Amino acid sequence: MIKVLNVISDTNIGGAGKCVLTFLKYYNKELFDLAVVVPAGSLLKPEIEALGGRCIEVDGIADKSLDWGAVKKLLAIFRQEKPDIVHAHASMAARVAARQYGKCKIVYTRHSVFEPEKRISRGLGKLINGAVNNATADKIIAVAEAAKDNLTATGVSEKKIIVIQNGVEPLQRLSEEEMLRLKSNYNVEEGEYLLGIAARLNEVKGHTDILEAVKLLIDDGIRVKLLIAGTGDYEPVIREKIAELGIEANVVMAGFVTDVTGMMNILDCNVNASFGTEATSLSLLEGMSLGLPAVVSDFGGNPGVITEGVNGYLFPTRDVHSLYQKLKLLLADPETYERIRQGCKRVFEEKFRAEAMTGRIEQVYLELLNKGGQSR
Repeated sequence: MIKVLNVISDTNIGGAGKCVLTFLKYYNKELFDLAVVVPAGSLLKPEIEALGGRCIEVDGIADKSLDWGAVKKLLAIFRQEKPDIVHAHASMAARVAARQYGKCKIVYTRHSVFEPEKRISRGLGKLINGAVNNATADKIIAVAEAAKDNLTATGVSEKKIIVIQNGVEPLQRLSEEEMLRLKSNYNVEEGEYLLGIAARLNEVKGHTDILEAVKLLIDDGIRVKLLIAGTGDYEPVIREKIAELGIEANVVMAGFVTDVTGMMNILDCNVNASFGTEATSLSLLEGMSLGLPAVVSDFGGNPGVITEGVNGYLFPTRDVHSLYQKLKLLLADPETYERIRQGCKRVFEEKFRAEAMTGRIEQVYLELLNKGGQSR
């Protein structure tokens, strides 16, 4: 058996955590012995254990990449567990400890995409950042081409990087009766188009751009409602923008939505207007599994998920008028909408199923250990 320790610093369940949970559902249990190291009290712990996974809690890594006290604690865990692979998710402490341990291969997954800071993308800063990351990872998984570009722009060797896009389980299609009930819960009237965005309420997710585009649709006489799912510190700004535009009756602030399947089933379009950080959006993939078209910004990993006119539309980042035009194009023609809906299902099956992501990660493990062959 190949022993693998995943280390994740998240106390909540975000995109990286969901990827770890998905991997736990599908990995080859005859070939790999897998455990996950999490911060003490992480919400991931019960989810991991519900899947039959083994969880190791440690203090000092909660929502931070590097804590020197945590390095010592992680090193003690590695010496006790004797892993063949340490797979770090946004934890430099885990990579440093694994290199000190010296008897394992180190995999690092880059889950985010953002504009690299000048201090690490130029001159000496770039050289130092590249040297540190190259020294503390034997293989780096980037979840989008844009994430790979971020890494190479900050001095990381392209030879160490492999792009493995996220994968998800397909969502269940609900009955017409169930969907009508859910629409009623959100006060969606017959004949209204329902747009949705599921993301943390943060400035760079572009909620205010979406609201302005919705206002333009309403001014065109299109009956539309926007469902905003998520929580975050940007909520007061979003609510102020809704009031400023006078579209209170057309926006539902749903807060944290536990029934993602239900939400995705009743949407007519998934909207993503990110302009500061976006890798491979899991909500786009989940919607795609149901045949839900998307209109998204051309930022970060979005162009790697949505192909223009195939499974949705792209618009130039921060271009509200273009976002409005693409939404109108999608909603105005039933034949176009149906063609793109079918394209969503086809692209999902070809590229974004959970099994595909899991198999590729397993292959990285095998190749690092010179095992070769197939993981399953």
